[in-house]
Amino acid sequence: MSFEIKLPLFEGPFDLLLFFIERDELDIHDIPVTTITNDFLEYLHQLEQMNIEVASEFILVAATLMRIKAKMLLPRPVLDEEGNEIDPRDELVKHLMEYKKYKSVIQELSDMENDRLQKEKRGNILKEIKSLAAASNVEAELQDLDLYKLMRTFEKVMQRFDDEKNKPVHQVVQYPYTIDAQKTKLLDLLLKEKKMSFEKIIAQERNKIAVIFNFLAILELLQLKLIKIQIGIGFNNFWIESPEEALVN
Repeated sequence: MSFEIKLPLFEGPFDLLLFFIERDELDIHDIPVTTITNDFLEYLHQLEQMNIEVASEFILVAATLMRIKAKMLLPRPVLDEEGNEIDPRDELVKHLMEYKKYKSVIQELSDMENDRLQKEKRGNILKEIKSLAAASNVEAELQDLDLYKLMRTFEKVMQRFDDEKNKPVHQVVQYPYTIDAQKTKLLDLLLKEKKMSFEKIIAQERNKIAVIFNFLAILELLQLKLIKIQIGIGFNNFWIESPEEALVN
């Protein structure tokens, strides 16, 4: 048996975010970041399963959503110069409103472009014919050639060759981490260790991405009340333990 999967493709990450907002009838000024982030990552995972290359701007927005989610989970709000709490979603909402504004006129501009392409401009036909004839007069062009022009042409060709050869190549590396997997791993470690410091957790996998995923997993476990945190003197480290172990202590 054969089956066909149809997956809508979006022009950019903000187009995808607006789709989720309009689909669920959400308030664009009060976005539920957790829901939007989960939907966004699920869409990217579907693209990966279908062997569709995920554009870098989608990955950037996914990272931005995770950063906003982490900020909203943190117990300490960020304040501006006047002491007012700064919503981590403000910058995202600003970009979405800008994108929505321009998207609303895209269809109108497209219709105007199609209408313009169906028209012919009026001009001096005789002058245009002479201009085309002069441009295609190879013999006249060869008469004006000299060594300097040949060297300048050669220089431009070599410059284009070097630019193409040294063009930067961007490679996106997918790390083998998920927040759910790190949450399970941390809970398994707590069954053995009972109490663990954050320094010991990050020592097991010393790379920045692993540290980020472990920290986000700890924040979610803390929000779900599956762990408790003890902060040491000087705030240089903290320890995690299960709620049952904390009650015993």
